[in-house]
Amino acid sequence: MSKIRVVLVEDHDLTRIGLKTALAQHDNIEIVGEASGGAQGIEIIRKVQPDIAIVDIGLPDIDGIEVTSQLKQASADNARVTAPKILVLTMHDNEEAVLAAFAAGADSYSVKDVGIEKLVEAIASTHEGNAWIDPAIARIVLRQAQAQDNQNPKNLPEYEKVLETDPLTERELEVLELIVDGYSNADIAKELYITIGTVKTHVRNILSKLSAADRTQAAVRALRSGLVSL
Repeated sequence: MSKIRVVLVEDHDLTRIGLKTALAQHDNIEIVGEASGGAQGIEIIRKVQPDIAIVDIGLPDIDGIEVTSQLKQASADNARVTAPKILVLTMHDNEEAVLAAFAAGADSYSVKDVGIEKLVEAIASTHEGNAWIDPAIARIVLRQAQAQDNQNPKNLPEYEKVLETDPLTERELEVLELIVDGYSNADIAKELYITIGTVKTHVRNILSKLSAADRTQAAVRALRSGLVSL
């Protein structure tokens, strides 16, 4: 099995070295580059073309939001340029930065003090094309989504109309609640005593019924429609 090629962009030397050392212990991950600033990070990422770039928001020159925006924009402007999937690292309480990172198009989001096993899980999930959102960060985004909906109560999205004719089953609602709480497929399987394959089937059904592209969008729509509450 090929390794997931990762570039680390983190200005704190001890944090970057610690992450590099810890991730190097996992056979499915290869650190192919590192940078202590945003401009250097963009240069290295474009040179080595990793699968995933782990980018700290609080960089000293070009912050992680701008790094994300530039990489994603370059890919949008030129079909020959492939942007890596970007996993942003942020602090618990930096709500403005979290929302800006979402707007910039980052793929996954984690708090900086996440455990290494959770970070490895986030890397693997992101590499598979899934958005991985730390629960602390997800709740910030979900609260923002609810606030926006409260300002526009007349809007009735298409997915709510779909739910009227094809509602979620009791089990799908259980799975959806755990998705909102930030559980991974493996965690959901353990919590509900079902197989990961069964979880994946439920998740596919949930995404279909909510017309959601990913788990994060499903969580937002679940809260907007009142299916789940914070």
